[in-house]
Amino acid sequence: MPTKMIDAETETELVIVPKRNRRGRHRNPAPRRPGLLKFGHWWWALPGILLVIAIHYVATTVGGFFAFTDWSGIGSFNWIGFANFAKIFGDPTQVGALSNTLFLAFVSVILSNVVGLGLALALNRGLKTRYALRVLFFMPVVLSPLAVSYVWKFIFDFNGPINAFLRSIGLEEFAKAWVADPTFAIWTILIVVVWQNTGFAMVIYMAGLAAVPVEIEEAAAIDGANLRQRFWHVTFPSIRPAVAIATTLGLVNGLRVFDQIMAMTGGGPAGATETLATQVYKESFALGNFGYGAALALLLTVVILVFAIIQQRVTNGRPEES
Repeated sequence: MPTKMIDAETETELVIVPKRNRRGRHRNPAPRRPGLLKFGHWWWALPGILLVIAIHYVATTVGGFFAFTDWSGIGSFNWIGFANFAKIFGDPTQVGALSNTLFLAFVSVILSNVVGLGLALALNRGLKTRYALRVLFFMPVVLSPLAVSYVWKFIFDFNGPINAFLRSIGLEEFAKAWVADPTFAIWTILIVVVWQNTGFAMVIYMAGLAAVPVEIEEAAAIDGANLRQRFWHVTFPSIRPAVAIATTLGLVNGLRVFDQIMAMTGGGPAGATETLATQVYKESFALGNFGYGAALALLLTVVILVFAIIQQRVTNGRPEES
């Protein structure tokens, strides 16, 4: 074959193989000039970043500023320092709202995570109906909290299904208007919150259980460990990251419960179900005390932040530590 044909470059080589110099060595391709596309990975996201900063950070900062003023939402305002916070802790209604907020947050996160973990362990087995049951238990999570709360309000009504069942079995003395009773109203809210948050915790725990090696459980069973020992010493340490995520999200959601209360009780009876979230709405938009409502919102933000950090420090850790 002629030498010229051997040295000739095909069309494929012209595209893929770098060109050679006179000595037969490949020449490095000329570097491309930086253009707008080089910065596209952050430049294209800039509108979204600015929107998030404006809504989440700038608005929160402005609201935190008004927490130290007496602004009514319209017109001018005066700087009053910590007067709003002193008024909050001197008002029994606000102190009761803070205690109700903490009660709903901690009790709901404990119950929803315990029940969610139990459901995840049960549905992690080879049940034929496990997929249908997973959908059934997760369904409350995707439903509207406001619509669900109105349904539960009918269930707890004096003429609702619960009291009808009690009367049918001869326990009519226990029938009462559950959402109108100052003692039981907060518990009706708690039931609804736990019922709607359990499916979310279940899904998180199922994802954590899927990462637990089956060989470790089988080895523990061969060594003579019973079901409780295998769970406590093998399964639970392996799903500790899932526990941290589920409890943190549950705690944050519990601290800002709003829809269920406004739909079922409106904060009553006699303020028995008031929380910081409902007080922020009422003081800011119903009564026009925007500065006072901003102080309540800032207090709620600080409470959520503090307890979220504490909870992360308590539950977060590596599985090897156990």
